[in-house]
Amino acid sequence: CERSEENGQTDMAQKNVAQEWLTQAQASPQAWHFCWALLSPDKVPEIQFFGASTLHTKISRHWTDLPAEQHESLRSQLIAQVGHFSCGPKMVLTRLCVALASLILHTLLDSWTTAVPDLLRAFQGGEGSAEVDIRYQALLEVLVVLPEELQTRKLSAERRAQLQSALTREWSSLCPLLRQILRREEAAGPVKERVLRCLVSWLALDVDLGESEGLLQDSFTLLREPELFDTAVETIVSTISQHDSQRFADSLLKMLPQVLALQEQLTKAVQDRDMETSHGICRIAVALGETHCRALLEQVDHWQGFQALVNMILSCTGMPGHYPVDETSSSLTLTFWYTLQDDIMSLDTEKQTLYLQVYRPLYFQLVEVLLHKARFPSDPDFALWSADDKEQFRIYRVDISDTLMYVYELLGPELLRNLYDKLGVMLTDKTHPSSWQDIEALLFGFQSIAETVDISYSDVIPGLLGLIPLITADSIHLAETIMLTIGSLAEWLADHPLMLPGVLRLVLQTLSNADLSVATVSTLKRICRECRHSLRPHANDILTALQEVLVKQIHKSTQSMWLMQALGYLLSSLPDEEVLGKLLSLLSPHIQQLERLANEMPSPASKLSTVHILGLLSSLFSTLDLNAQGEGQEDVRAARSQPRTNPTHIFTVSQAACAVFEKSLKTLIRDFAPLVSQLCELIGQLFSAYPQACALDLTGQLVHVFACEKEHFPPITALLELVTSITMSMFQHGARDHPDVADSFMQLHTQVLKRKADVYLSEGLDVKVVFYCGILSFKFPETPTVKLTEILFLHFFPLKILKEVSNVFQAAHSLIVCTVLICVCVQAVSGQSCSLLELLSEVFFSMSRHCPSLLSLQLRDALQPPGFPSALLTPEQKEHFCQQILR
Repeated sequence: CERSEENGQTDMAQKNVAQEWLTQAQASPQAWHFCWALLSPDKVPEIQFFGASTLHTKISRHWTDLPAEQHESLRSQLIAQVGHFSCGPKMVLTRLCVALASLILHTLLDSWTTAVPDLLRAFQGGEGSAEVDIRYQALLEVLVVLPEELQTRKLSAERRAQLQSALTREWSSLCPLLRQILRREEAAGPVKERVLRCLVSWLALDVDLGESEGLLQDSFTLLREPELFDTAVETIVSTISQHDSQRFADSLLKMLPQVLALQEQLTKAVQDRDMETSHGICRIAVALGETHCRALLEQVDHWQGFQALVNMILSCTGMPGHYPVDETSSSLTLTFWYTLQDDIMSLDTEKQTLYLQVYRPLYFQLVEVLLHKARFPSDPDFALWSADDKEQFRIYRVDISDTLMYVYELLGPELLRNLYDKLGVMLTDKTHPSSWQDIEALLFGFQSIAETVDISYSDVIPGLLGLIPLITADSIHLAETIMLTIGSLAEWLADHPLMLPGVLRLVLQTLSNADLSVATVSTLKRICRECRHSLRPHANDILTALQEVLVKQIHKSTQSMWLMQALGYLLSSLPDEEVLGKLLSLLSPHIQQLERLANEMPSPASKLSTVHILGLLSSLFSTLDLNAQGEGQEDVRAARSQPRTNPTHIFTVSQAACAVFEKSLKTLIRDFAPLVSQLCELIGQLFSAYPQACALDLTGQLVHVFACEKEHFPPITALLELVTSITMSMFQHGARDHPDVADSFMQLHTQVLKRKADVYLSEGLDVKVVFYCGILSFKFPETPTVKLTEILFLHFFPLKILKEVSNVFQAAHSLIVCTVLICVCVQAVSGQSCSLLELLSEVFFSMSRHCPSLLSLQLRDALQPPGFPSALLTPEQKEHFCQQILR
């Protein structure tokens, strides 16, 4: 080691050899002896660190190699070395403390039960303040790493619980000493900081919060010391966040006045533009309110104290200045408002009524604060912001939008009326002109709510659409929000077509503005999709405007694709005799350009142009569907199963046959219609003889092509009944051996849900079979199977309006939630596929959107049983998960 130090760095090969040698040396029996030599004062710190690391390795991994009679000698030597290195180097001291912590964990339950008291005696005393601080630092370092070593050590659950219990019993004797150290006037800042770190470390052992009240109180006092402020904040937030609120309700009530007392310090920090201090105090207030909201609401006799905390958090939400340039605290508070709303609505009727009287007016104040925070700065100021600041502000507005949408569930139509009245005053009061930022913020509020909430019953929407033309859009941001607001009302416009002419006039006028490309094009696409059946009188105006901007290439490639999709929706609603002529005039310029490109020499430029034109055509055809309207189905009898023959022959022949018919079907499409009945019968015979994925894939192809063909679909319905029944039988007798069949079955019924969901009204096709096969497939280890099952359920939830589907959900809602929770847990622990977790989050989101009562009522009930869905989860983690999901 010394030679290596003297000669400098060696090449990588030599380093690897040296590393391997050092690892072997640590594992050798001689390491128990040479580690002490490496800790000699004449060695450089790097060698001393290796000696300390070797000692830790021997104690933690090779403890049984050391004879029991040498344990006490090792303990004494190690304590002496910790004392020797208490002045540093810091890295050596920490490593020695970890080694001592490892030794304590080996002996605490048998040969050294008095380890903690012995340490307290060993490191107290000393002459002079400096020496006392040094000894305290060494002691505190051991106390900090001791719980951490317990958390990271591989132990059986029983032994871990025994060690945790033994350490927890020592907390009552530790607290007075820690308070004594904190209150020493001559104590150095690093010593106090280690005390705070010690408190956080021991809190992980679930020590009694009541015994920690004094230390927590001292931590609040240290918030006045600038050099300890950050550490004190982390300590207080950790303390607040880790404990079960139900067990320590009294301690929480004592903590509440201490948090409220920080209001003065917070106010001064805001006045002084001290972002760090205001951010830290805001974290403390939010941690108490968000983590223990339900427990504090239950303390009805102390409702005024909690209301004061809520007002304090509201002041943090409304922190002066623009996020993230002037302040960074307001974003911390947004989750709290979800939590407060959820917890109020989950109380019993009497308490809920009381708190709604208190907090409903406050939520109206919250809306005003949020809209104020969502305001854009002045154009000159915004131009000075960095790209990163602008992106953070965009995300911040999205978070505010989500919060407003959630708050609407509490405040209801009165909130829209409130926003409409304010907008009306702004636009009609000429004596007090309003800034474009104020107008934009109110429209942003409308858009946030209308984007995801059903406002079809609102009586203010006609008035809003009447006010929009009065707005002078002298800002790109304002004009963009106007467009997005109109787009969010597309579904409402579909039910009120009389309002379409004025709206379309405004949208089409803006279509040529490239700066508003995304907002305008997406809005037009939504209108064409939702209102297609009312657009025939306006078709020529829309087509003319679209053709003009496409020819001039005003918009980027992505937005041009959206425009073609809008055209597809529009043309799909027109009579057949009109479509061909309009298509010809629309596509002729692009086809001609494509011909020119085909005759040119290949080049990067021609490649981009060709891909762009093909993309336009693809986008158009993706939405151009002249047979988009589905028709009812007739009941048919299921096909008879055929006798089973040699499986090997059937396997080969059926795969080849399915491949032939699949290619024919893709080529002929609807011209295949005369053969549908015979093909359905053949598929049924093949699948009955030997169930295979290829037969299900071919069935899915039939569903895709003939979903809207009433006269040809009855045999397909009969085939669906047959293959579903057979597949259910496979699931009952071990579908794990046929994951490919399970995959194709999920894909088949996803196709049915998308193309012909009313087929589940058939008496012979039991939707419960599909549902329970999906539940079983969730538990498959194959990632593709789980992914396809998640996609199936994403299409199930929107169909809850169908009686048959609704009945299934009512009967098995808890099974859905439990199964998805198990999948989340398995995927989170394995860490194998982030995409699966993303799809599972979509499943939860779809539940919350289409089955809100199912999710809100069942999620907490499902997580109640201990050890479900994993023994690794604490009740606090489960509750935090619930809060985040429901938010």
